[in-house]
Amino acid sequence: MRKQKQLWWKVIDGPKMRRLLVTGRAFSLLSLSSMMFFILLGVAGVIHQQASDSPVHSMKGFAASVPGGFFGEMLEMEMPAFHSSLESDALSSKEIGSFMMRTLTSINTSSPSGLLAAELPGMGSESFLIRKGIGTDTNVGPRDHLPITGPQEEQQEGPEHSDNGQQDETEQEPAETEKPSPTETPQPDKPSTGASKIAFIYHSHNRESWYPEAGEGKADSKTKNITLVGKRLAEKLEENGVGAMHSDTDYPTAIKGYRWELSYKYSKKTVQEAMASSDELKFFFDIHRDSQKRKYTTVDIDGVSYAQVYFIIGHKNPNWKENEEFATKIHDALEKKYPGISRGIWGKTAATGNAEYNQSLASESVLLEVGGVENTLEESYRTADALAEVIADIYWEAEKVSGEE
Repeated sequence: MRKQKQLWWKVIDGPKMRRLLVTGRAFSLLSLSSMMFFILLGVAGVIHQQASDSPVHSMKGFAASVPGGFFGEMLEMEMPAFHSSLESDALSSKEIGSFMMRTLTSINTSSPSGLLAAELPGMGSESFLIRKGIGTDTNVGPRDHLPITGPQEEQQEGPEHSDNGQQDETEQEPAETEKPSPTETPQPDKPSTGASKIAFIYHSHNRESWYPEAGEGKADSKTKNITLVGKRLAEKLEENGVGAMHSDTDYPTAIKGYRWELSYKYSKKTVQEAMASSDELKFFFDIHRDSQKRKYTTVDIDGVSYAQVYFIIGHKNPNWKENEEFATKIHDALEKKYPGISRGIWGKTAATGNAEYNQSLASESVLLEVGGVENTLEESYRTADALAEVIADIYWEAEKVSGEE
């Protein structure tokens, strides 16, 4: 027995066993190092993706999370002519943590409401102007509201309420409202897509209306609403040779147990069904009415008033830059032909609402805010005509280029 123990000790204490143990230790260390490397590489990839996808996560998020003096010193290093009057403070662990959390998750730790903003539109305030229009007030962006049943408190020119304080369910005809013209058959010398449908127009908030049109102090209507503007846009696109489809689905009656905060979920299904019905659809427009006052949503061009348009880009869509590029084409074309009609391109993150707006379904998809609660249907029609004109130009120019290739 004693000899067996001695023999076993010689085996485990021999040079071969020592080499085996050293090799196993090295292998374990190498495996652990490799695992840590790939974990860090993945984290770095996430940070890079977030930082490159949205300017909010990089510069704006950083500037909001560090002391003013520290940020001022950074600017001084890049711009010698700039001198900050603020004293520099060291970064605290709380500020570093806040910045990292905001970079990785888009959650602003100083504003817990951001956790709910993705499901409850309008709760947050983290939105920004990507591209401004001529004369655009950069401090005034589009506003989201629940369906408006009466004038907002700041409204000074809204219609008066009825004497009994109740809202009449009958819709009042607006004075001198331009009616949509019937669809005209494109002239033989004009290009046409024929039976092919290129543009799809829909409305996530289909009952958005205007005080001058809905009457009785309402800006929400079942019949006289933003769907008329979408219909007008479709008709004018057809006149310009671009086939268009229009959905005027009334979601509050079409959806059992309708909830306004799920509007984009309902409209997403509408878009998907349209895409399934036609492989040729290329452009997608979700037409809304802004909740801002008339002075922020109206422009006079050659003595004629137009409802201004704001392009909204959701940064929750990982490919939002492609949608922004499409919106920029329309914005630039509008500014050339109708200076001042575009308020610009506005970016929204999950802190300010849905932030996706079905735009991940197609790269040439955009949400448009046409006019505000105090504009008229006639002014909105004029803007729809202008939009149809430039959108058709963009389409035919692209077709010309692709044909030459």
